[in-house]
Amino acid sequence: MIDLAELMSVADAALDQVVPRLADPDVRSNIAVDTKSSMTDMVTEMDTWSEATIVDTITALRPADGFLGEEGSSRPSETGVVWVIDPIDGTTNFLYDIPGFSISIAARVDEVDMVGAVHDPIRDERFRAVQGGGATRNGSPIHASTKADLGTALVATGFSYEANRRRAQAQALTILLPEVRDIRRFGGAALDLCSVACGRVDAYYERGLGTWDTAAGAVIAVEAGATVQDRQPQGGAFVAAAPGIATEFFALVDGSGANTA
Repeated sequence: MIDLAELMSVADAALDQVVPRLADPDVRSNIAVDTKSSMTDMVTEMDTWSEATIVDTITALRPADGFLGEEGSSRPSETGVVWVIDPIDGTTNFLYDIPGFSISIAARVDEVDMVGAVHDPIRDERFRAVQGGGATRNGSPIHASTKADLGTALVATGFSYEANRRRAQAQALTILLPEVRDIRRFGGAALDLCSVACGRVDAYYERGLGTWDTAAGAVIAVEAGATVQDRQPQGGAFVAAAPGIATEFFALVDGSGANTA
């Protein structure tokens, strides 16, 4: 039987090794940059350092676990536990010294994401959740909003690194935006999901996300009472919303074209 509290402690230990350096503005102003899928999809030396440090810390504590990391860490698991890591979610924000980036660590047990930890270095907020145990921010319980009116809902989203997909996403916004209070684009999926979890926004949608983008944040959002669906395997979007507007919001995403943009 896997001890979820132990896994959370391991995630916390890994965060403790990387957060102080990533929170340092001097570090963010002196880093080497490369690109990945496009000229706007950036990776820094700190992404690779953060992932390697997280992997090394977890390996020292649980040497038989597996890994799936955005920057390439991959190892099969001998225990049924796989750590899903986004070492810096929101790298563009990190590079430009703009709030909205985080470190995201999830523990996947027998193919199910059961532990999530997301740390926002700028706000110094650590969101945590284990399956069945609720969600917290810096140790205090959090809950999704009680919003019941879609027309006054604040919605977060993100955009593709690919120019053609951005055009389609902009078209979808012309349909979706008039039906809600407003749209916010913060920069990182993990914190967007945490924002749904603590009621800072009422809903979130995005396509083209990696499993490392959503694994930890989804655990946190679900445990905070949000309704979360990953429709990406079927060609749709990843969506999350306060339960009072979820059905209506998901239908709006479908009807706007955002579900396929």
